[in-house]
Parts: sequence; structure tokens; C-alpha cells
Amino acid sequence: MLKTYEVFQQELNSLRTGRANASMLDTIKVDVYGQKMPINQLGSITAPEPRSINIQVWDLNNVPLIDSAIKKSELGLNPQIDGQLIRLPVPDLSEERRSEMKKIIKSMGEKCKISIRNIRREANDELKKLLKDKNISEDDLKKKEKIIQDYTDEQIKIIDERVTIKEKEIMTI
Repeated sequence: MLKTYEVFQQELNSLRTGRANASMLDTIKVDVYGQKMPINQLGSITAPEPRSINIQVWDLNNVPLIDSAIKKSELGLNPQIDGQLIRLPVPDLSEERRSEMKKIIKSMGEKCKISIRNIRREANDELKKLLKDKNISEDDLKKKEKIIQDYTDEQIKIIDERVTIKEKEIMTI
């Protein structure tokens, strides 16, 4: 369940909030050297100003590939190329885009909660199998199911809180 939350956290960090953040580019993969690689493995990423990101690309041949990958992404950024340096101005989010982002955040949170519930179901199935094989008692089964349910509820509460925080961050101008 913690791993699921970590993935959810990474996805949230990659969402654009109107302020430049190097982790916005984490989800973009570039097809180079016969494989898909993240941008941070092809150059150094900095956010020198609140409204811009710079990518200093190490190999000049990768500049057009990174450029096209950023344009194809759903971030809505328009790269400006200057030799081996790619500048990404981060424009303000429109009200329409903010509402769209809220929906995306809710969707991400829901997917994460579904994954956590699936993990709970798998753990409970494993417990029932142990009971069937007579490796645990009925009382142990009930105790462990309660522990799993409490942990599941705690994780879902954390996800809901994180979604609320990110929505407020998105709606702040």
C-alpha cells in the first residue's frame, strides 16, 4: 500500500501547478538509444525562476527528441531551443485548465484508492486461504482482517487529504 501511495505522490508532483517545478517532467519519457528514458537522465533540469524550467541537454542529438516529447506531453508547455539548452516558460493556468486539473487529481486519487482496496482484498484472500489450510484460527482471521481494514482506511484518508491539498494548490492563483 505504501508503494501505491509513493507512485500516487510522484504522479501528483508531476502535475503542473502554475509554478515551475523540475518534477513536472518526471513522467515524460524520451525514445533515445533504443529505449524510453526520463529527461533527467538526458540532461540537467533546473528551475531558475518561478515561471521557467531549463534543461541543459548533454548530447546535442537528443535536443529535438526531448523537444518533441515535451510537445507531445499533456503539460501544455512550448519549448524554446537555444543550442543544447531547452527553455520551458511555464504560463499561468487558465480557470478552465485549473478545473480540468482538479478532475485529473480526483481521478488519480480514485485510481490509487482502488489499488489500495485491491491490495486489501488480496491480503484478506490470503488470510482466508490460511484459515482453510488451518494455519490460523477464526479469531486470528478476524483480528488480522481488522488490522488490514484499519490500515486501508488510514491510507485512503491520507490520499484524500493529499488530493485536497493539491486541489487547493492548483486553484491558488
